[in-house]
Amino acid sequence: MLEYAFCNELLAEDGLDLAEQARVARALGYAGLELGPATLAAEPHLLTAAEAQTIRDTVEAEGIRVTGLHWLLTPYPQASITNLERRDETREILTGLVDLCAALGGRMLVHGSPGQRLRPDGMSDGALTRHLADFFAPVAERCADRGVTYCIEPLASGETDVLTTVAQAASLVEAVDNPAFRTMIDISAAGQVEPPVADLIRKWVPTGLIGHIHANDTNRGGPGMGDDPFPEIVAALAEVGWPHPIGVEPFRTLIDARVTAGIGIATLRACEKALS
Repeated sequence: MLEYAFCNELLAEDGLDLAEQARVARALGYAGLELGPATLAAEPHLLTAAEAQTIRDTVEAEGIRVTGLHWLLTPYPQASITNLERRDETREILTGLVDLCAALGGRMLVHGSPGQRLRPDGMSDGALTRHLADFFAPVAERCADRGVTYCIEPLASGETDVLTTVAQAASLVEAVDNPAFRTMIDISAAGQVEPPVADLIRKWVPTGLIGHIHANDTNRGGPGMGDDPFPEIVAALAEVGWPHPIGVEPFRTLIDARVTAGIGIATLRACEKALS
């Protein structure tokens, strides 16, 4: 049976505190929460070890766990992984978030953040890969030290022109050359850019370059809120033996966040049941 974690932003936006978010997730059958750092503090990379432990204890007291972090640079609009003038500041933020993830007991960090990955004018794909590999190499080393995995996320081409396919992100992974630095498949983005997602899963997961999966619909809702072929997608995940929690990451609600979270996991579990 696959495991699922719910990305917590919508629950936080509905006014639920962290303990209640964890209770809702646990009641629906989620194994954990995948946390957006912006829901934790204004500058989450500066949270102390004691503060991180309190967050971890709050989630684990409800019988689930923190599986990781995503939307890493949302609290930092000034940050950039492509602007040389901001690289040191941005790297400091990211290494702080790596430490936070490890302190929370998380397994992985997902780097999306399209606004903080703008391509410099005239930079080719090859030059961009070299630039990003140089930027991320120390972050990957910190991840290796802390026992977590950093996943660079291919995003939809409507959001960015920097890393929009798994193949492009995989080239960056190979350039960084550190097992703690991987890429991932976001079903919404991949479904827009390079469908069918089930084939993408079968192609890339066996390479070992994929560190995480996000389950969402191309319409930006959760599984079950659109027309994406989740039976085929779940079948592919089962076929390749996906071993980690899958982050259910809707960007909009149906009625409210609780209902949205319930529809998401119910849809995925129904797809699993159909395989038996």
